[in-house]
Amino acid sequence: MARERPISPHLQVYKPQITSVLSIFHRITGVALTFGLILLIAWIFTLSLGEEYFEYFVMFIKSWFGLLILFGFTFALNYHLCNGIRHLFWDAGYGYEIETVHKSGLAVLVVSCILTILIWYLAL
Repeated sequence: MARERPISPHLQVYKPQITSVLSIFHRITGVALTFGLILLIAWIFTLSLGEEYFEYFVMFIKSWFGLLILFGFTFALNYHLCNGIRHLFWDAGYGYEIETVHKSGLAVLVVSCILTILIWYLAL
């Protein structure tokens, strides 16, 4: 006779916590930065192909979709940077208290948003 084994809890059982959500978001922004790097390579590549191709790239970047991609890339860069700094503090042994983890996570989100808005405000 086969014994009934306990079933491991699934994602539907767990309630998302700020630590897990920010960790997943850190990984997502890392992937987004990879795609941003591809966009940067495309910019350099079209620049090397000549003025005509570069103008097409500039038209794309200046479109609403291109600006949305650049805005998202800017936020991903700022979030990944701020969360990376938070991880450096953890590596040094600071900030492991649960209250500090929650506050630093919220600070990462707020500072990332402020930096993104500030960069776009100064760029425009």
